[in-house]
Amino acid sequence: MAGTLCRLACDTASVLGTDEPWVKFLSGLGTIVLTFLAGAELDPQVFKLKWKEAATVGLASFLFPFLGCAAAAHYLLGWEVMPSWLAGVAMSTTSVAVVYAVMLEFGFNVTDYGKTILAACFITDLGTVVALGLIFAPFTVKTAIFLVAGIAAIVFVPWATQGLFKRYGGRPTEFEAKFLLLCLLGMGALATWAGSEAVLPAYLIGMVLAGTVGKDHALVRRLRTLTFGLLTPFYFIRAGSFVSIPALIAAPAAFVFFLIVKVATKIVGVYPVTKLFGSPNNEAMYTTLLMSTGLTFGTISSLFGLSHGIIDKSQYSALVAAVIGSAVIPTVIANALYLPRHLLPQTEREDMAGRQQAPVTKLPHLVRRAE
Repeated sequence: MAGTLCRLACDTASVLGTDEPWVKFLSGLGTIVLTFLAGAELDPQVFKLKWKEAATVGLASFLFPFLGCAAAAHYLLGWEVMPSWLAGVAMSTTSVAVVYAVMLEFGFNVTDYGKTILAACFITDLGTVVALGLIFAPFTVKTAIFLVAGIAAIVFVPWATQGLFKRYGGRPTEFEAKFLLLCLLGMGALATWAGSEAVLPAYLIGMVLAGTVGKDHALVRRLRTLTFGLLTPFYFIRAGSFVSIPALIAAPAAFVFFLIVKVATKIVGVYPVTKLFGSPNNEAMYTTLLMSTGLTFGTISSLFGLSHGIIDKSQYSALVAAVIGSAVIPTVIANALYLPRHLLPQTEREDMAGRQQAPVTKLPHLVRRAE
């Protein structure tokens, strides 16, 4: 939102410096580290127990909006075939950034429920990346090299991390953070070279390191401070700066249309699946609305389409505005109306109960006067 408003005030993205190499680097690094942290929150034991639920929810969360939004863009808005497919890819995503932030805020990240949702987010975004690659970046030798290197990293990194952290960790030089950044940036560079997205190997590395890095709460807290305090604002300001407010004002229907179709197809796909796995109505709708959020991969896919000439500026603005809207509106509704309080950690439930009782305890003089 800040980037979009600044773009409106300045009437040009160049004034904000969003195309400067250092801004691009910091914004890209922010999404990589944030995605890694989300992957590191996954519990391998929980994933083994809940993999069917996570995979089914994640697949439904991707497939229904992907096909539904692509068909709606082509047949109802009259978009060409390739822009319609890109719209389907951009609208199919679930925002790991938003879901992870909500998990942290309410403490769900330490519960089986929260870890299952994060795993489902990975399945959804994996489908998005695969679809983006298959449709717009055909399989090449570079892709094969990237896949082989990715498999090697998944096997090698956990083994190397355990030994190196034990020998060199716990020092003021922050060896752990440097080593993790080396792995993330190295695999990210290889993914970019192969025509994929750097955030995909980041999530995979986070998952395989969940048993080591994920349990080092001090290291995770330091990485969160770096990510939320410095890096991710650059990405979201840069993505928002490419949204053209005049284009949205001239054609607001496309933005509203994509937002409605995305949320509707997510509900049609995800809600029945969550009910199938025994979730109560409140919990099922909360999960569905969180899976309806979009931000990181949605803006990445839209920016990919704009930079490669697949969509034009007005189409990009409509897609990104819908993506930003889906990050805010479903989250607000979910937390306000469908928050599954019975799944909150005990300390969080006590804190919320204390906040609800606080107004009564703060006004004892009014009680005495009434008596």
